[in-house]
Amino acid sequence: MRECINDPFYELIKKHDRCVVSYCIMESGAPHRGEPSHRDAVLYAMLKMIERSIEEDLETEAKWNVPMPLFPWTLDIAKAEAAPINPAAFLFVPKILRTDRNGVVFYDSDWTPNDENCGGRIPYWYAFLEPPHGTHDTPDDLREINAALFPQGADALEVYEWTTNWSNYFDAGHEWWGASCWTVYDLHLDRYVALFASATD
Repeated sequence: MRECINDPFYELIKKHDRCVVSYCIMESGAPHRGEPSHRDAVLYAMLKMIERSIEEDLETEAKWNVPMPLFPWTLDIAKAEAAPINPAAFLFVPKILRTDRNGVVFYDSDWTPNDENCGGRIPYWYAFLEPPHGTHDTPDDLREINAALFPQGADALEVYEWTTNWSNYFDAGHEWWGASCWTVYDLHLDRYVALFASATD
């Protein structure tokens, strides 16, 4: 695996500064083998997320001349379990039905946050549009992001959803908002995208 660090998507996502979904676009020099290739991709991407976090801490340390303790990252890829999911359902973008006077947005989706799924897995659209600290992003922004990542649409994709019990990266989301992990293989582009979501208030 190698990260496609020069992909234009990375510049696009910078415009969405409140986005809490982390993305990693990768290519593999090996033939696609289904779930085992997705497992390689999710592990590689998690290592990249950890690397990015350490780099950010080092930059903060240098900028403010204050020592930053290293976060005790853990991961055990053997615990990660994957399930194939429908690509069209994964890329679902809801319509806004209404916004109440408190700013709460109501969508045309069967999935809504409640006590039963508190801290559990969340759909991709919700991770993008409803981060804990709010966002200015709209369903149109999510459509733009999806078109940039997956230009051939859902028909070209193979998607796996992963459990989130295999790294403490997901601990924040388990507290309340939720946590999710997906890998997507694009058959036309022959590349993988890993998406991680985990945040708290």
